[in-house]
Amino acid sequence: MDEKFDLFGVPIPDGHGKRGRPAHIATSENINRVKMLLAFGWSNERIATAMKISQPTLRKNYFQVLEQRSAARDQMEAARALKLWDLAMAGNVGAFKELSRVIEKNDAMVAARAYRGDDDEEPKPEKIGKKEQAQRDAEQAEQSDTWGDDLKFRGRVN
Repeated sequence: MDEKFDLFGVPIPDGHGKRGRPAHIATSENINRVKMLLAFGWSNERIATAMKISQPTLRKNYFQVLEQRSAARDQMEAARALKLWDLAMAGNVGAFKELSRVIEKNDAMVAARAYRGDDDEEPKPEKIGKKEQAQRDAEQAEQSDTWGDDLKFRGRVN
């Protein structure tokens, strides 16, 4: 099968030039491109614009990749560290120096997290409904002195 490509290296689908809009093809290169842009923190709108597709097409063809948005940066850093490791073990001195910098940066980040105590989960505040919140607010208002003479009886009894 002889596949044709446009100027940007995107494969041209079989039905190109015929009636109807040709379907978008999710190639491995496009999937990697979406992963990289997610790691950079780009929004869906910006990614779709860069790939010259609509947002619904992006969501339709790359929904599994888009679900990994929160882990994309960590995956990219891990892939980068792995590549540096491979190059350093092959004898590349520049890669070894860069790997040392990445390790030092990671160690500093781990130490800062341990110092701040980010690993400790804070207990979540108790969720209360609006009626319970109104009841608590009323009790607090009743006990406070900010009411002044507003609650004193000013009239006469029958």
